[in-house]
Amino acid sequence: MIQYDFDEIVERRGTDCLKYDKLKDLFGKADLMPFWVADMDFRTPDFIVDALKKRCEHPVFGYTFPPAEYFPSIIRWIKHLYKWDVREEWLSYIPGIVKGIGLALECFTEKGDKVIIQPPVYHPFRIVPEKLNREVVYNPLRQVNGVYEMDFEHLEAVADNGCRALILSSPHNPAGIVWDGKTLQRLAEICRRRSILVIADEIHSEMTFPGFEHHPFPTVSDDAAACSITFMAPSKTFNIAGIVSSYAIVPDDSLRRAFYSFLEACELHEGTIFSYIATVAAYVRGDEWRRQMLEYVKKNILFAEEYVRAHIPQIKVYRPQASFLIWLDCRDLKMNQQELFALVCNGAGLALNNGTMFGREGEGYLRMNVGCPRAMLRKGLEALKNTLSIEKVDSQKN
Repeated sequence: MIQYDFDEIVERRGTDCLKYDKLKDLFGKADLMPFWVADMDFRTPDFIVDALKKRCEHPVFGYTFPPAEYFPSIIRWIKHLYKWDVREEWLSYIPGIVKGIGLALECFTEKGDKVIIQPPVYHPFRIVPEKLNREVVYNPLRQVNGVYEMDFEHLEAVADNGCRALILSSPHNPAGIVWDGKTLQRLAEICRRRSILVIADEIHSEMTFPGFEHHPFPTVSDDAAACSITFMAPSKTFNIAGIVSSYAIVPDDSLRRAFYSFLEACELHEGTIFSYIATVAAYVRGDEWRRQMLEYVKKNILFAEEYVRAHIPQIKVYRPQASFLIWLDCRDLKMNQQELFALVCNGAGLALNNGTMFGREGEGYLRMNVGCPRAMLRKGLEALKNTLSIEKVDSQKN
């Protein structure tokens, strides 16, 4: 069995890499340690790189179509991970999950319609409908004994006749929640009863940790299958976000005909040569790499949790049940969000995601990407500890 090396430091600067090469533009400083945007610093696995190189040996890159293994590889992968029997006709390539959300809203809603989101949540869920002149309706998650839950009473109150869609983050970003089946069943019942389309972003589902079970939304009930469009991709799991490799799953005949006709009219159902090749390579050969990567990331999360508990007790780590993102509760630092973000960026030299980008419910929080070699993670946490120690001394002097 191959043992993959996740401790390797890969130099990414100078590759037109958003995570590193846009720091100056986005954070005002180019020399920050980046723990923000949700791609990992691990080398893309060789079996994907080799498959791409092999195709590049042929000198013509003309029009293409899905190879014979494309849809079967997705079907087998989904069956393996979730015990879900997906039919090939339910599937379509899409040009990115955020784009897919926008396309679904364009297909099924009109300007002025209402779209429900559940903050704190991935910021494009708000930005996309706003840019499309839809009204965003907020059903914030609530914390009960420190655990995030959906607020169904509030959802019933805000989901009036103008609401046409709800965008679901499953597993949830930024908190890493793997929603249980009963929660999703109740959500489906409400949404179908009120004729609300559920657009399920399940891009982090392949990174669910052992001990937790991801439930693809259409599998939890007949209601869910009848009122939803689900988006998945290998991009987070195999670190190929730059190769657009997303796909949609729509079991309901009526929704599928409407949405896939919309995609086909603009040829948005057609992928690139490399998206097909990378997906097949990932799903045919990637299970062991995925297992080892998840084991490493889980140890990173535990390392961060233990380090923060021992050295930065003012910050609490909300342990994710899926993915490589940790949600840092910094409210005990008693800083406003501007002070907190400035301290982390200008003081510690770290690029993290500002909690308020996920909604006002993120006030006092930061999101940190721990999908990196442990030495990088340790260096970043040490910088944060040292900066907070200096801040504490300075405040005592004053």
